Amino acid sequence: MAGNRVVARYRDGRRVKGVTGDFGPARDFFHVNPEGGGAPVTVWHADLKAVFFVRNFVGNRYHEAKNDFEAGKLAIGKKIRVVFEDGEVLVGTTQSYHPGRPGFFVVPVDPAVNTERCYVIVSATREVDFLQPRDLRTTGRREL
Repeated sequence: MAGNRVVARYRDGRRVKGVTGDFGPARDFFHVNPEGGGAPVTVWHADLKAVFFVRNFVGNRYHEAKNDFEAGKLAIGKKIRVVFEDGEVLVGTTQSYHPGRPGFFVVPVDPAVNTERCYVIVSATREVDFLQPRDLRTTGRREL
């Protein structure tokens, strides 16, 4: 089946890995054909933390994601830092965050991570901050 490889991560910690051909930010749900086979799973946006669009389902569990922007390197979109309810931090760029919308896409800052892009569900976040040019690091500390 043609489509996007995704890992749908629920707010309660569950995950569904597979391929989707009908994901849409404006829809309330989409379907995932699970990795390894089985019946399609209906995934409701309201139950999710985020949808990770991945290169593969294996990943590299030993890779430590870098959450810092390379000095002097141009970033396309607005630099953003997302802190999920569970404490996970995602740093990257976005072209689609607008307060009041239910979700938005983020492209991770680290090009070596397995995630190509992520659809963040706003209701599953604790903080969403645009990073200013004077930010020293993406940990939230600011230059004085």
